[in-house]
Amino acid sequence: MAAQVASPTPPPRSMLSVRDLRVEFATSGGVVTAVDGASFEVGAGETVALLGESGSGKSVTAQAVMGIVPKPAGRVCGGSITYDDRDLLAPGVAKGLRGREIAMVFQDPLSSLNPVFRVGAQIGEMFRRHRGASRREARAAALDLMKRVGIPAASKRLDDYPHQFSGGMRQRVMIAMALALSPRLLIADEPTTALDVTVQAQIMDLLARLQAEEGMSLVLITHDLGVVAGVADRVILMYAGRVVETGPLREVYEHSGHPYTSGLMASIPELDGPRDRLVPIQGSPPDLLALPSGCSFRPRCQYADEQCAEVEPVLRQLPDRPSTHQAACHHPEGVLTDVR
Repeated sequence: MAAQVASPTPPPRSMLSVRDLRVEFATSGGVVTAVDGASFEVGAGETVALLGESGSGKSVTAQAVMGIVPKPAGRVCGGSITYDDRDLLAPGVAKGLRGREIAMVFQDPLSSLNPVFRVGAQIGEMFRRHRGASRREARAAALDLMKRVGIPAASKRLDDYPHQFSGGMRQRVMIAMALALSPRLLIADEPTTALDVTVQAQIMDLLARLQAEEGMSLVLITHDLGVVAGVADRVILMYAGRVVETGPLREVYEHSGHPYTSGLMASIPELDGPRDRLVPIQGSPPDLLALPSGCSFRPRCQYADEQCAEVEPVLRQLPDRPSTHQAACHHPEGVLTDVR
């Protein structure tokens, strides 16, 4: 498919810039374009939410930024990724920054942590490997981090194994490891998956507090719009590997300009509002091996017409909305009218 040529208006003091990114995977059924021309920016000290259903390309985008796209099946085949004007796609650059300046909290902490090593040793290894710390110094640093992320009785839990922690506490351990070297950019991939609502709120509050304390940029990857509602400055919505809407969080939530975004919003129950029937998005996410012509969301869209089948939409400013709010839709006027 053609690259997504239009890009959102960049925020000031851009730290991370992704331009026309394309990532492909070779499968037994053919080549899958998991990320298709995605473009966005992350400003210094900004919290950005990358939203979308499973298969939208959000996690693969994060892997590309970190330089950990699974090989040999996957490869970045187009576009650019720069961090502080450094080319992350150049050989060795992403590896040199990983952990030190750019860190990631992975989706499943139980599978990310080594089951046969104590958590204190795993956190401390960051200091021993990258800072040349002694075993005693690394243990003290690990203890300090465990206290910072809110693990109760941290001094006693240093020598526990991952399976002895609850899901929420394991996620705190992962956050501690990611923060060990004081990165300037933290990517959290589905940090609240499989956690109950109360623990989800605690983890999000923790990330927001640490982001404020460290002054770092934070990218939150999730499928849950409600999880990031009180945390993110901006949201970027992805569908079938493409950015379909982006803008300030409140602006996008209150004036959705893409039918996919408005569909996601309509499927969220309001706890303090009228008990109306939830409206699901019709159909299923597309097969990336057989994408429809034109707009990938067309088969599920109530506004679709011949133009949508023939011309792939690009990001553009929405009518009568701020320049920072853009959507890839041929008929945003209809979406905005229905949202109102």
